[in-house]
Amino acid sequence: METFLGIDYPTWWFLVVGGLFSGYAILDGFDFGAGAWHMFFKQNSSRETALKAIDPTWHGNEVWLVIGGGTLFAGFPVFYGTLFSAMYTPFILFLLFIIFRGISIKFRNMEEMLWWRRMWDWGYSISSIMLAFLLGVVLGNILNGMPLDENFEYTGRGFFEFLNPFSILVGVTSLALFMMHGAIYLLLKTEGKLYNRIQQFLKIGIAFFIISYVVTTSYGFFNLEHLLVVFENNQILFVVPFLVFLSIANVPRLASKKKYGWAFIFTSLTIALLLVIVAFELYPRLLLSNEVADNSITIYNAAASTKTLKIMMGFVAVGGPLVLLYSYFVYRTFWGKVKSDTEGY
Repeated sequence: METFLGIDYPTWWFLVVGGLFSGYAILDGFDFGAGAWHMFFKQNSSRETALKAIDPTWHGNEVWLVIGGGTLFAGFPVFYGTLFSAMYTPFILFLLFIIFRGISIKFRNMEEMLWWRRMWDWGYSISSIMLAFLLGVVLGNILNGMPLDENFEYTGRGFFEFLNPFSILVGVTSLALFMMHGAIYLLLKTEGKLYNRIQQFLKIGIAFFIISYVVTTSYGFFNLEHLLVVFENNQILFVVPFLVFLSIANVPRLASKKKYGWAFIFTSLTIALLLVIVAFELYPRLLLSNEVADNSITIYNAAASTKTLKIMMGFVAVGGPLVLLYSYFVYRTFWGKVKSDTEGY
């Protein structure tokens, strides 16, 4: 098998896809988290300020999802087809909620009536909560495994089969992580009474995440033994969970000192490191067959041709830096606090 810098192309593509979805989780994660807190703001002015904080960037954050989905389809079409067939219901729900969320943001201020704005506020908040939850549910099912036949086709029959205990726990943990992440982002963008109120929300968010993370990790440790094999065989990899522990521990420490910029860096690092653990647990698999292990989808039996991967790597080499530059430009342009009494920053 051809390699580049000593690494085969399917592995390179595995890293590319993982990197793109990590970027999406970090960037759209704080959007979802901010939205999840939205209905806890009592004043209309507070809600308007919170929406202004994410309004310039939420469109660009979703670009990472589009690119991630495209690279997944291009690099691992077998996995793409099986996953979307198996997870048809949560993906359709995700699509509906992401559309409704965008509509809610845009329609909210088109009319002055209180009932109109409250309706779209609820739509925005509920959609944000469900999007964070559904992302975790899909990830939980990938880690838990699915029934696949020898043709890598999903053989499950239950309409709500994707709502198993582990996937629900991962969904709740994802929501909690994004709410903590989003609260810190809002603290970076707000001031005054709203800033003080969000400080209280952050304490709740940190406690919510730590509890849900401990429960989910404990459940996985005792019930999903296949996820531990890679760490048992390569004990040096235990350094990553240790780094996750340090990263999580730094968030309340920095928040207590009101160093929210650094706290945001550590919540971002926590998201990235947790996805690194997921990558270790899966590699070289993409989707475990939990009935017949030989039917599992791997980066090798799901990958496109080497020629396709090489060509697409060229596009990544050019397009990746452009996306990063665009993201940097947008965030740099809209840096600073949102002014509640003006149209923008």
